[in-house]
Amino acid sequence: MSTPYPFTAIVGQDDLRLGLLLNAVSPAVGGVLVRGEKGTAKSTAVRALAALMPEVSVVPGCRFSCDPVSPDPACPDGPHAQAAGVSRAARTVELPVGASEDRLVGALDIERALSEGVKAFEPGLLADAHRGILYVDEVNLLHDHLVDLLLDAAAMGASYVEREGVSVRHAARFLLVGTMNPEEGELRPQLLDRFGLTVEVAASRDTDERVEVVRRRLAYDDDPEGFAARWAEEETALRERIGAARALLPRVVLGDAVLRQIAATCAAFEVDGMRADIVMARTATALAAWAGREEVTADDVRQAALLALPHRRRRNPFDAPGLDEDKLDQTLDEAGPQESQENNDGDDDPDPGPDGGGDGGGGGGVPPQADGDRTPPQGSEGDDTPSEAPDSAPDAPGRSAGAEQQPVAAAEPFRTKMLSVPGLGEGAAGRRSRARTAHGRTTGAVRPQGALTKLHLAATVQAAAPHQRSRGRSGRGLVVRRDDLRQATREGREGNLVLFVVDASGSMAARQRMSAVKGAVLSLLLDAYQRRDKVGLVTFRGKEAEVALPPTSSVDAAAARLESLPTGGRTPLAAGLLKAHDVLRVERLRDPSRRPLLVVVTDGRATGGPEPVALAGRAARLHQAEGTASVVVDCESGYVRLGLAGELARELGGTAVMLDELRADSIAGLVKDVTAAGRAA
Repeated sequence: MSTPYPFTAIVGQDDLRLGLLLNAVSPAVGGVLVRGEKGTAKSTAVRALAALMPEVSVVPGCRFSCDPVSPDPACPDGPHAQAAGVSRAARTVELPVGASEDRLVGALDIERALSEGVKAFEPGLLADAHRGILYVDEVNLLHDHLVDLLLDAAAMGASYVEREGVSVRHAARFLLVGTMNPEEGELRPQLLDRFGLTVEVAASRDTDERVEVVRRRLAYDDDPEGFAARWAEEETALRERIGAARALLPRVVLGDAVLRQIAATCAAFEVDGMRADIVMARTATALAAWAGREEVTADDVRQAALLALPHRRRRNPFDAPGLDEDKLDQTLDEAGPQESQENNDGDDDPDPGPDGGGDGGGGGGVPPQADGDRTPPQGSEGDDTPSEAPDSAPDAPGRSAGAEQQPVAAAEPFRTKMLSVPGLGEGAAGRRSRARTAHGRTTGAVRPQGALTKLHLAATVQAAAPHQRSRGRSGRGLVVRRDDLRQATREGREGNLVLFVVDASGSMAARQRMSAVKGAVLSLLLDAYQRRDKVGLVTFRGKEAEVALPPTSSVDAAAARLESLPTGGRTPLAAGLLKAHDVLRVERLRDPSRRPLLVVVTDGRATGGPEPVALAGRAARLHQAEGTASVVVDCESGYVRLGLAGELARELGGTAVMLDELRADSIAGLVKDVTAAGRAA
């Protein structure tokens, strides 16, 4: 076994280390989610923590790590007789991104079921992680249903398995640690809330600190055992401090005044539900125990808020996480004892953190940002620009076709109708279009093509049963041949590649209309974020089109590009469609199983160059020939409508939907399916 990098040798990353240590002191805090860019010691810190965890005493031979002092009465390997326990190091179990549901929660032991005719449960990773650490690297890339199972077990302290004739419940209490790079996509807010704490990490910009990181890493790579030996004394001291804090934890007092501060803070930041209050209380108690105190203070509450609330506060999913620390201090002062307020009058210094630092000890680690704080761009109000320019005269006299206008803020996003790709796909798991997936409802059984990945037990037994006499079966076991095996077919939902092609030309530049267009695209991006899609953004204006954002899982990056999108110039519609065709062609080579959905946001006009309308039609028919599902969001407004967006939709072989019809609560219906075949005029 390789020697892990010492926890105490990690340079900087105070928030990361504190979040992990608080969970080591009190696993009831609920785990920690570590968010940050690549190469910031996220995985190194988690793996190093395992060496600091106290040893655990387990019942000999128990696959579920029962405590001999108080064994689980429902343990599948029980009941356990009174016996001396066996001590071992706490395990660190890593859940790979590609793990199956069977590997996570366990399943029927197929081999024993077929050979011996008995029901036997084969434990999964949740059982292995009991009383240890469960580490999920790149948790944002894990399938949603696995994250649901994982977090449910972490919240309940037990895993329930009801499948394939097996009904098992076993204890599953562990320190849950997830790491993620936000550039690769976000977790849903419902899942974020299930993590007790969150910390933001970033590489230091201090030259001396970066030099020290490199120096220590090179020394470790040259001689891991020797490097670890040099830090053995610090590791031992930290391990003893964790043990002392654990012993002190039950004696820590959480007073009513502190509870009132916790409740007031959660209410002030409008967090949903009561989980935040409970996590803050447990975190503040752990902070007091870590500091060697038997009473929770206001400083503990402040630090707990910076760790427990940034990922829970009510916000737009595209906003960066974080707390307004001035608002936090004001809330704590108002909710605290009156004497404290009088004594603090005139004190402009920030509250010290648990270690006496003047910066609150970190936590959050991002600049404050108030909810809904969107400053309109200069020129968006108070100027003389008409609120709506005539649709029929995008290049009218007095208005320069090539003039670029400042970006306008997007209108308030709304819940959109579901746009889906027709047919049955086989792409990555998601929440948009129907697909054959490894997880979902079982729809039938087929003979496996290649390796068997998901056994359909009933169909396999049914195929083998008629041949038992001829195969000379004796005893309870079932004689099964390779030809009897059946693969389960399942249907669920897949994520798609949603490629937005947005018209940013002069005909779209009227401020009210462009604001509404951006609000609609932002709403569709929010929908894509919730449905686990990849997104891309192509814009066209002037004489050309550009890929504003290559296809990515980071939907918030697309939202940021959209927000800064300028407008003006002519309408090279054909260029936009051809650029989208190039993007989709490359993506089909990279990820052939992920089906695309083309969303063209335009009023349908095409100007500039020879025969712009005919050229746009030919470009649209390229997409139709390749069967690309498409929808045209018609942004035309005014009393006189030319219907150009509808014509474009027919050329694409897709569907046109008015901008106002995108709302899920519009009278046009609740769901708009995108068809690959054109509709009759």
